[in-house]
Amino acid sequence: MPDFSQRIPASLASRSRDLRLLGGRVPALVVDPIRDSSDRPPPLLLWMHGRTVDRWLDPGRYLRLMRAGIGVCAIDLPGHGDRIDPTMQQPEAMPRIVRQAFEEVDAALDEAISLGGFDPARVAIGGMSAGGMISLARLADPKRPSRFAAAVVECTTGSWRTLPWWPLAESIADLEPAAHAAAWPAVPLLALHNRFDHWVPLRSQQAFFEAIRPRYAPPLGNPEALELVVFEKSGAPQEHAGFGRFAAEAKERLVAFLTRHLGVTRPD
Repeated sequence: MPDFSQRIPASLASRSRDLRLLGGRVPALVVDPIRDSSDRPPPLLLWMHGRTVDRWLDPGRYLRLMRAGIGVCAIDLPGHGDRIDPTMQQPEAMPRIVRQAFEEVDAALDEAISLGGFDPARVAIGGMSAGGMISLARLADPKRPSRFAAAVVECTTGSWRTLPWWPLAESIADLEPAAHAAAWPAVPLLALHNRFDHWVPLRSQQAFFEAIRPRYAPPLGNPEALELVVFEKSGAPQEHAGFGRFAAEAKERLVAFLTRHLGVTRPD
């Protein structure tokens, strides 16, 4: 077993593999969950972190998912973690990060599913901040049908035009989720946000939710499959990097949402 002792709890490390996907280009932490009571292969969450951090951030999320019977593939974004590039750490690099990761998602996911024996029919996508933007962009992609049974995002938005780096983002205007709201696939979606987020204003995510809400309307949709949870004065840095005093509740909500929409039977 690799020595993850300085990065993640031993109980998580014992069920984890540190891999290099796509010919070694994409570092990934893949977690094999405690299997549920069914005979089906386990579901999988593809998770992407935010800018300036890496795949090892917040292993408590992975530990809860593992115990709930949900596998995880957490990848390093371009220029981050084990593929560090200081030029990709700056806000102006966001368009490059989003474009490259967007192009990597499906191939990395296919490889993780194959290596881990996960159920391709029960795959979720999600991420925090930049990782959430990439997740929403992939869900909105009009060129590729949705392959995801659920999505979970944190401190992010599908409406990019209000963000500080938008003037530099002409190269990824085609990826903005809000631009494809009319054709949004009504995938069960949970978004967690801090009301006073300094970097991603809540109003931008609220605007995106209003744009896609008609896609969840009866009789074809399910309004309960679209959920925006807002936390008040969490105490997290800049009200953006995590959920501070609500951190445990945020993780529990994420796990409960995925458990419900991925059809997980809790492990015995």
